[in-house]
Amino acid sequence: MKLLTATREGQGDRGGDFCFAVEGELVFAGFVCATDRRDPAGGCGCGRAFSGLSSRKATTTALVRDLDLSYDDVRLALTDHFVTTGMGPDVIGALEFDDLLDQEVEQTIRYAEVWQPGAVVGRRLDSVHLRAPAVR
Repeated sequence: MKLLTATREGQGDRGGDFCFAVEGELVFAGFVCATDRRDPAGGCGCGRAFSGLSSRKATTTALVRDLDLSYDDVRLALTDHFVTTGMGPDVIGALEFDDLLDQEVEQTIRYAEVWQPGAVVGRRLDSVHLRAPAVR
């Protein structure tokens, strides 16, 4: 399955780039604060970054990789992330948690599926864009 992973590739090509995530870890779009919703180019950077599922740190570039992971693997990784960050079902409620998880798993898969493995992508709010095509 194609998924997005943290990368340092393309870092510095644009002003405001950063990569604090661990190279190669799975990333997802994450939540956006009100400041970045108003202006994703300013604020804290969450409106233009992906969040690392393990490190809980962010990067403005992600690499598309074809990984030997299933839908259930992605769901489990996101579940672990949300529980360890205090967003588990015991905190937000079981139904809300299941809804959140369903949305984030689908979005995480959808954001990677249109790009070729090896492509470097960036983010602006709820969209993902190509920063560098896959090298063939």
